[in-house]
Amino acid sequence: MAKKNNNLTIIIVTYLTNRDILLNCLKSISRDFKVIIVENSRKFADTNFFKKKFKNLEIVCSGKNLGYGKGNNYGLVKTKTDYALILNPDTVLEKNFFSNIKKIITKKNFSIIGCSYTNDKIFMPAGFFDSKKNDSFRKNFFKKKQKKFTKVDWVVGCAMLLNLNKFEKRNIFDKNIFLYFEEFDLCKSILKKKGSIFLSSELKVHHLGFKSSFSTNDKLRNEANKIKDWHWMWSYFYFYKKNYNYFYAFYKIFGKMIKSLLKSIFYTVIFSEKNRDKYLFRFMGLFSSVIGRESNYRGKKFY
Repeated sequence: MAKKNNNLTIIIVTYLTNRDILLNCLKSISRDFKVIIVENSRKFADTNFFKKKFKNLEIVCSGKNLGYGKGNNYGLVKTKTDYALILNPDTVLEKNFFSNIKKIITKKNFSIIGCSYTNDKIFMPAGFFDSKKNDSFRKNFFKKKQKKFTKVDWVVGCAMLLNLNKFEKRNIFDKNIFLYFEEFDLCKSILKKKGSIFLSSELKVHHLGFKSSFSTNDKLRNEANKIKDWHWMWSYFYFYKKNYNYFYAFYKIFGKMIKSLLKSIFYTVIFSEKNRDKYLFRFMGLFSSVIGRESNYRGKKFY
């Protein structure tokens, strides 16, 4: 059982996640801490298997696919501790992760702390909303030894530590977003309230990358890609509309919308179904967001 004096809960949102991937993630988590798995469907297939192996584990089913943000909100409402670690199931934590996290919790004043990723020299774990500042940060990030803590504007949501004392409620993610830009939107709201966001070089994570759900199932991969393309574009416009204004958002996406439309037509003409679907669903996601429709596309084969 998790020790009562540890003021941290780990939340992992799953959806038809590969058992071995989830098992590797759970093995890397200290048994001292409670783990809540939120399965974004009606039934978690391997409950008995995981409950026997991990006594610190609670498994709850949301009843339907809530997406990343609402799924984590579901888990946060059930969290009794002051701190929570949002964790993707396709991650593995380094051995000293939890000894470092204990030190951070007792010493650091923060709203969110993002983690560093050990296996990717291109993927940026954090950055700034100001493009010039972000370009400079990106240019030097892999050239310099990183400080223990770097104050930033945003961190990616694969693994991030939340100080729940800094939030008025546990439903911290925007319920309108199904996939993508949830953490950016959250970070933007924190900055508006003068909160502090950091990147930690001491919290290291190995991230497999988009292997946390049905994308590992070959039969469902095409539908998974349609969902990705549709929602990335929907959320892209929604984020800028919400945090800046409609006209700025339209300016940001206009080129992408035209490109997606023209390429979907081109690939239809040359009978390239895979590429046609890629750009068609990008266009449809953007168009739906522009005209104010909800992020309601879920794929034909999932429900």
